Amino acid sequence: MPLNARSIGVSVAVICFFSLSFVSWLSGLSPFVCCKRAFIGALIAYFAAGLSTKAVNAILTNAMIMSRMNRHKDSVGDSRN
Repeated sequence: MPLNARSIGVSVAVICFFSLSFVSWLSGLSPFVCCKRAFIGALIAYFAAGLSTKAVNAILTNAMIMSRMNRHKDSVGDSRN
């Protein structure tokens, strides 16, 4: 079962948004700058998490397909003997 890229991306983006806004606020920046930096960081985190989740899904799908092919090959080989 593949992972849901959108929900993982949104979760990572929300965490990134609040952590970046908190760090910017602690640095003494104005609220507008904090919000702008946090929003840009959240967008970048959303796309990065989506791409990495899609890569993990491709690896998992490939592993499942190879496992099924090997299982099928073994069962066909057993029936021929």
